[in-house]
Amino acid sequence: MVTNKTIFCTKEVLTSDEASRYMGVSKSHLYKLTMRREIPHYKPMGKMCYFNRHELEQWLQSNRVATNSELDNQANNYCMKGGKI
Repeated sequence: MVTNKTIFCTKEVLTSDEASRYMGVSKSHLYKLTMRREIPHYKPMGKMCYFNRHELEQWLQSNRVATNSELDNQANNYCMKGGKI
């Protein structure tokens, strides 16, 4: 039995519908991201929009937010070096 999750794991190129479901966002939000050129996408014939699954994964994992523990470690390292980076 093929499920939506199986398709997302095997399919390289996603349609707008598939990409919005894969990312867990509404189609209107995905449309806004493409119009602002904030998310990588392809328009081979000028109208239909397609997305590379690996590029979506990279985009979703960009701008990582550090944990409090990581920030504490960075602050301690900074202080140990006498305020020098």
